[in-house]
Amino acid sequence: MKIRDAFTRKTPTLSFEVFPPAREGNVESLYETIRELGDWKPDFISVTYGAGGSTRDKTIEIAAKVKKDFHHEVLAHLTCVQSTRDDIAGILDALKNETIENILALRGDPPDGTGVFRRIEGGFGYANELVEFIRSRSDFCVGVAGYPEGHCEAPSLDEDIRNLKRKIDAGADFIITQLFFDNDDFYRFRERVMKCGVRVPIVPGIFPILNYKQSQRIGSLCAPKLPPALREKIEKYRDKPEEIEKYGIEHAARQSEHLLRNEAAGIHIYSMNRSGPVRRILAELPLDPARRASKKG
Repeated sequence: MKIRDAFTRKTPTLSFEVFPPAREGNVESLYETIRELGDWKPDFISVTYGAGGSTRDKTIEIAAKVKKDFHHEVLAHLTCVQSTRDDIAGILDALKNETIENILALRGDPPDGTGVFRRIEGGFGYANELVEFIRSRSDFCVGVAGYPEGHCEAPSLDEDIRNLKRKIDAGADFIITQLFFDNDDFYRFRERVMKCGVRVPIVPGIFPILNYKQSQRIGSLCAPKLPPALREKIEKYRDKPEEIEKYGIEHAARQSEHLLRNEAAGIHIYSMNRSGPVRRILAELPLDPARRASKKG
């Protein structure tokens, strides 16, 4: 099934992101997470893609297993990093051979240690070019990323939204946002995107902060500001990891509930390959009864 069809239903979508583990031995743990998240009948599960192909084969392998063995629709990430057009064409063929129909097209982050994205010879420099190339080769359903506070490399949010519009004009079907912690940022972003003439679904991405180290890393990413109240709580509990996790889950649940009550197209949760926190968030949400009835524990 193409994910764009899920947005034609009356109920918001529910989806999760997982990533290929760095260690081979952790793959079974990931599959157990997917089994447990599957109790909530997600509309799709996305699988990330390492820079320069560092997890390229694993992305395809895991995505194929999610679809064939767990029977969930899958969204395979694909980036421009260190890949020529021929490389991308080969990946698209491999995905098609595994009957994977949905791709999240990203420019991608620079390889570790470089700090600057550079188009390689024969490759792509922008996500809209990747979207256009995917569209030219097959009828994949294509999602793209949006940044409620603007991408760190964009001179302004307005310019970043113009870049997003180029991705939609190239043929993207829907938008999943990067993480944010203040819903007002999402609502302003959604309004401005729609004013540009974009009419595809915009799905907010939700990231539960589960430990102090995560909160510090978030502050250094191309990324979101932490609202003062959230930052104060994290600092207050910096030596009490169980309290940070509890509060991070509560904040993510409040965010998600408010978004759903304000006509978000769905909720996409960055799971960090952990099912427990995600399930605790979902238990607090006004989800379709068919999803809630399927949960265990």
